[in-house]
Formats: sequence, structure tokens, C-alpha cells
Amino acid sequence: MNNERKETRDNAAAIGIGAMIVFIALILVAAVAAAVIIQTAEKLQQNAQSAGDDTQEQMSTKVVLLSTVIWDMTGGTETIFSTFELAAGSNPVVPGDVSFTVVCDDGAGGTAFAAGNFGGAEDHTGDGTGGALASLDPGTTYIVQMDISNCAPAANTANILVLSVVGGGQTYEELQYGSDPSVGDVVV
Repeated sequence: MNNERKETRDNAAAIGIGAMIVFIALILVAAVAAAVIIQTAEKLQQNAQSAGDDTQEQMSTKVVLLSTVIWDMTGGTETIFSTFELAAGSNPVVPGDVSFTVVCDDGAGGTAFAAGNFGGAEDHTGDGTGGALASLDPGTTYIVQMDISNCAPAANTANILVLSVVGGGQTYEELQYGSDPSVGDVVV
């Protein structure tokens, strides 16, 4: 009697284990890739939100000039009278937090400045009764006088007016004086 032993190899199990290892590796790679994509998207969203908030603050909290006229031109006390409001979407602002700077030629080839704030701004009610204010609110029209004695109106000149809000934006305007500037002339 001859006992024959027949040995056969079954390769199907080895192929299945190899496929399972490749499958698990693909799942791990996909999970890492997904985590990187999600983290990148979250960072981009945070940056966009931050930039949007900064832009909104800069654009909304600023002064919009409606008109500016020469108010007084007596020697040494030159003033302009401005009607203004806050830009749409602005937050209330303390009048002293709004400052102005007028930049002009000093006549000797240099630069002169006249500066101050809107602490004396009044509500433009139209009845002449105005009054000092605790805050400037959007949607309301205000008036203010600005002392520009260091940059008095001069014939055929243009001065730069810069309005700045603390923590907000800036407004640039050009004050244009005609050939004979006088009280009541609209310069913006």
C-alpha cells in the first residue's frame, strides 16, 4: 500500500489578505487627504471671514460728506461748515472719535495742516435748535464747523480734507476754491 500524499496549495487566501491590506491602506490615505482638505477649507473660511469683517469695518464706519461751505473768513478764524452723515451700516460713533485734517500749501513751498475733531457736531434737525451730541448714529444728518485757520481758503487753490474715524475708515475730499472764495461758497 502506497500512501500517497498530495499536497496542494491554495493561493486564494493570500490574494484576499493582500487585497485587504491594500484596501485598508487606501482608506487611511483617503482619511488623511480628507483631513488635510477639511483643515485647508476651514483656514480659508477663517481668513475670508476676518478679511470681510475688516473690510466691513473700514467701509461702513466712515463719514459721508453731503456738502461743505465756507462759513467764516475773518482773519485768523476761517471756518467751513459741513453737513454729513455716517455711511450705511455704521455703528454709532462718539463725535470726538471723528477727526479732520486739512492739508494745504503753506505759501513757502511747504505743507500746512489744520486739524480738529467733530466734538462740536450737532444734529441737523432743520429747525435751528440742534444740540451737542453723545453719539453720531447712522441714518441721521449732522452739521459741524471746522476751524481751518492754518489752511485758509485762497483763490484758485484746492486743499485736501481727510476725515478719520477711530477704528473705522477714512474719507478724502478736495476743497476747491474758486477765483474769489467768499462766505457761502460750496467747496465740496
